[in-house]
Amino acid sequence: MTRPITAGVDGTEESLAALDWAGREAVRRGLPVRVLHAWRYAASLATADRDTQHGWVAEGVREAVRTVCERHPGLAVSVDLVEGEPAHALARAAAEAEMLVLGSRGHGPVIGFLVGSVGQQVIAEAARPVVLVRAGDQPAAEAAGRDVVVGQHGDPEDSAATLQFAFETAAARGATVRAVRAWTLPPVFAYSPGSLGLLDDAGGLEPYEREALAEALRPWRDRFPGVPVAEHVEMGSAGQVLLSMAGRAQLMVVGRRAHRSAVGGRIGSVAHGVLHHADCPVAVVPHA
Repeated sequence: MTRPITAGVDGTEESLAALDWAGREAVRRGLPVRVLHAWRYAASLATADRDTQHGWVAEGVREAVRTVCERHPGLAVSVDLVEGEPAHALARAAAEAEMLVLGSRGHGPVIGFLVGSVGQQVIAEAARPVVLVRAGDQPAAEAAGRDVVVGQHGDPEDSAATLQFAFETAAARGATVRAVRAWTLPPVFAYSPGSLGLLDDAGGLEPYEREALAEALRPWRDRFPGVPVAEHVEMGSAGQVLLSMAGRAQLMVVGRRAHRSAVGGRIGSVAHGVLHHADCPVAVVPHA
C-alpha cells in the first residue's frame, strides 16, 4: 500500500508552509499528498448553518491546494475535511501516512493544529514520523548543500527508525547525512567492572562513543552506499549539541519515546528542545 504524505492545513501561514514542504517531499519520493483539515461547527454563528460553514472551510482549503498543484503539476493531491477534534483526526491520519507534516511557530508553543497539550499529544502518540515546518521555510535551504542532521543515541536498534528516515530523506534529496552522538560523563556509581573493561578496550569514553556511532550507522551505510555520511561525536547535552548543528541543516531528525502522564502524552526533552529552537524543519520519529 502506498502511504501519502499528509499535511495538516488550517489556514495559518505555518500550515501553508507545511503543505508546500509536503508537496516538495512528495515529488522527490514519488508519493501522493493528502491534505487534511479538521474543523468544528460554530453553533454561535446564528447566521451561518453547518453547510455554510463547511463551504467556507472547503473554499479556504481549495485555495491552498490550488497553489501547491500549480507549483507541482502532476502531483496527486486528495483533500479530507473532517468535522471533529483536531488531535484525534491528526493521530488517525498519521497512522495511515508516510509522514505527517504540520506547521510550527518554533521558539514557543506549536500553533495551528498544535495548540499546547494537543500538539504534544499528536507528536507523542503518532505512529509515524511527524515533521514540523515553520512559516517562511524556503526550498532554497534544501538546494544549498545543507545536511540532513540526525541524532543517534543508545544501542543501534534504539535509533534504527530515526536513522532509516534520515537516510531515506537524504537519498531522495542527494544530501549528506550528518549523524550526531552526544555523550556525558556518567556518575561514578554507573560504572561496573564489565563497562570499565569495555571502555578500556575502546581506549576511553570518546573513542567508545565514536565506535558506538559507527556501529549504529554501519547497516545504513551499506543500505544507502550513495549517501555521504559525516559523523559528529561531542561531549555535552544531546539537545545543545544537536542545536549547534542546526545552522548547517536542511532538516533535523530526532527520535522520541512517548512518556505518559496524568495529563496525556509527553515527548522527551531532546525532541522538545529541538522542536522549539531549531530554525529548520524538524522530523520527530517514533522508536520502532
